Amino acid sequence: MTERNTLCASRRQHLQWLLGSSLAWAAPWALAQTNASQGRLVLVFLRGAYDGLSALVPHGDADYYRMRPNIAIPAPDGSANTALQLDLQFGLHPALAPLLPLWQQGLLAAIPCAGSPDATRSHFDAQHHWETGIPGNSSASPGWLNTLSGQTQAKAIGVGEANPQILGGPQAVQLVPKGEAATRKGALGDNRTRDAVMRLYSGDDALSQTFRAGAASRTQTADMLTQAPSMDARMDAVMQAANNGAGSVKGLAQDAQHLGTLMRANPQLRLGFLSAGGWDTHANQGAVTGTLANNLGALAEALVVLRREFNRRDDVVLVVSEFGRTSAENGTRGSDHGHGNALWLLGNRVQGGRWHGQWSGLASGNLHEGRDLPVHHDFRAVFAQVLRATQGSSSAQLDALFPGFVWDARLDGVMHRA
Repeated sequence: MTERNTLCASRRQHLQWLLGSSLAWAAPWALAQTNASQGRLVLVFLRGAYDGLSALVPHGDADYYRMRPNIAIPAPDGSANTALQLDLQFGLHPALAPLLPLWQQGLLAAIPCAGSPDATRSHFDAQHHWETGIPGNSSASPGWLNTLSGQTQAKAIGVGEANPQILGGPQAVQLVPKGEAATRKGALGDNRTRDAVMRLYSGDDALSQTFRAGAASRTQTADMLTQAPSMDARMDAVMQAANNGAGSVKGLAQDAQHLGTLMRANPQLRLGFLSAGGWDTHANQGAVTGTLANNLGALAEALVVLRREFNRRDDVVLVVSEFGRTSAENGTRGSDHGHGNALWLLGNRVQGGRWHGQWSGLASGNLHEGRDLPVHHDFRAVFAQVLRATQGSSSAQLDALFPGFVWDARLDGVMHRA
């Protein structure tokens, strides 16, 4: 009995992995899938809902310029202050210029209308859904990267945040918090802190309602931002809450380098997580220059570092955010909480140099609730494509990671076959 108790945890984990991989014994193709490679996966989470319509610029859509008279990125004309043309429909924000060679080399791809099928505009809930892989369910659940670690026997590591939900669960993970996160237990991932913030904004006042609903009304947001200075502290708290424990994007390149160094030193570390806050641009978002442009420039620098560090055959970097932003600018030259968004993939196995999936344009009849990009592709279906190609995840394992997701055959070309 003593020996049995000693080995209980490890045997249970092993049994769970065997059960999750049961299809490997069912058919030869499944065996090939589950024994695929030692590829490394890095997820970069942009907390606060970044504006994909400024990063992946739909310059071929006239409605884009009609809806964003002050914050739209000018159509490509070859100058430094316009979008960098990718094709006749899309371009890159000029601050993302360091990524253009990766696109041209076929290593970088985008899915313009990806996201969660749940339409919440709450940062807390949406981020929880992405990190647990269960849209619409905000109850306690393990993070899907933690579950993937148990399935693949790959170790997971997070750099920057003290306690990201995506890495939470029964599997041991390595966490390397830095800066303010290192001195705070769990940041907003801590239940007491999260509950306190939610109580702070549980009232019926305009700001509390906007915080919970994601600034559904542009006029309401504009009014709040121009009220007395006494509102400033609470508004700053809203922005910080959207970051949910993530540090500034200015430190993301350093975090990326740190992650690469640690994962290179320990081959068992094959699942990595990074995050950056500061993307909740309700006011003074800017266009070619400004707050968002500065953030995108820092993101580009970090992705160049990640490409240098993670360039093996099956290494993939994913860049995601909890939801997008409104298609139209608001009254304070910013954008409010939206729905669908651009998701990025980087790696040798990615069918890069192109965008994938469905794009239906910005005509009002094609928008979610008449204001946001729709979610044409469930984020879990994107992840499933990557995991099947690079981690050898079986159908049973994907179902365990992402309960209720449906395989999206429209994305079958996003990854090169082995």
